[in-house]
Amino acid sequence: MLWVVLGLIGLGAILLVLNDSSGSTFGIANGDFGQLVWVGALMLVLGAGILRSGRSFGTVTRQLGGWALIALMLVAGYQYRYELQDVASRVTAGLIPGSPLSVSDQDGRAAVTLDKGASGHFEARILVNGKPVRALVDTGASATVLTAEDARAAGIDLASLNYTVPVYTANGTARAAAARVEELALGGIVRRNTTVLVAAPGALPQSLLGMSFIGSLSGFDVRGDRMILRD
Repeated sequence: MLWVVLGLIGLGAILLVLNDSSGSTFGIANGDFGQLVWVGALMLVLGAGILRSGRSFGTVTRQLGGWALIALMLVAGYQYRYELQDVASRVTAGLIPGSPLSVSDQDGRAAVTLDKGASGHFEARILVNGKPVRALVDTGASATVLTAEDARAAGIDLASLNYTVPVYTANGTARAAAARVEELALGGIVRRNTTVLVAAPGALPQSLLGMSFIGSLSGFDVRGDRMILRD
């Protein structure tokens, strides 16, 4: 059977080479003929395996049907992968406070929805250099500000910072230091090689997602208990 399969593939390859200039083999387009050769070889291998297994026709049919169903589910999952991602985002947003619900509009731009937390404020689970940070959305903050603990977790060297920058937040004024991060992401909205501020240790109870990030968006609005941010 091995030699039969190899001979079939070899014969098909020779015919494709000889008929390359004409574009067809036996009246079949060369691309379709090549696929036909591979399908024929695969069917021969499957048929030989079924015959040598000694199993009944009904058992083999059920097993093939099961594998066909699995293949169909995999193809359907791939085709609807974006819709499934949206469903997963909605479930996560409902289970984990601050988790962003990220979808794409008709232009392919990301739009992120945040639900108001139990505290009455909008919180967001952002990623700083790939590390999760729980941040308060603060339009009164001039910049995105990380607590010292969150900055350290994101890989920022605190010892090299100079806390001389005044930061005006909804809770008052704090001292912070400027730092660069490789990536800051809120759901599907990503900003790379951007500047953030790091608050002095103990100066800020929670990281803030401020106007340095929000101001880079095309727009945002609040609808009841939901905030929608658009890239």
